Amino acid sequence: MFKPHVTVACLVHAKGKFLIVEETVNGKATWNQPAGHLEADETLVQAAERELWEETGIRATPQHLVRMHQWIAPDNTPFLRFLFAIELDDVCETQPHDDDIDRCLWLSAEEILTACHLRSPLVAESIRCWQSGQRLPLEIIGEFNWPFTKGVNPGAA
Repeated sequence: MFKPHVTVACLVHAKGKFLIVEETVNGKATWNQPAGHLEADETLVQAAERELWEETGIRATPQHLVRMHQWIAPDNTPFLRFLFAIELDDVCETQPHDDDIDRCLWLSAEEILTACHLRSPLVAESIRCWQSGQRLPLEIIGEFNWPFTKGVNPGAA
């Protein structure tokens, strides 16, 4: 059975800048959007909110789904990556709570698109998707009879 890793990423934008997290991977600084794996007891949006807070200290809810990418990493690991957009009124201070994050940076699209130390090509692709105007309503993602959602009646027909 095919079992891809499910990840979420947040494209955070404010005043023409995008939020990037920097982490050291194999001794090298790499840039990524705030991103991580979906946990068993959370929705995709909840996972995006959690990853954003853990990696940047920012509490915000995604406003749109930008894209879902099906991707195979260079090590042949398959992924389904859900990219969410968060538009802030202004750039803000960050305070990562994840020890793997060295720092956060607010950068222009051009700085990201021309960088040679992106965590994956999906970082640049995410910017291109944003620039193309891709935005979908969050309602396109639904939880059905989700046991962790308030008011669910698992015995109902």
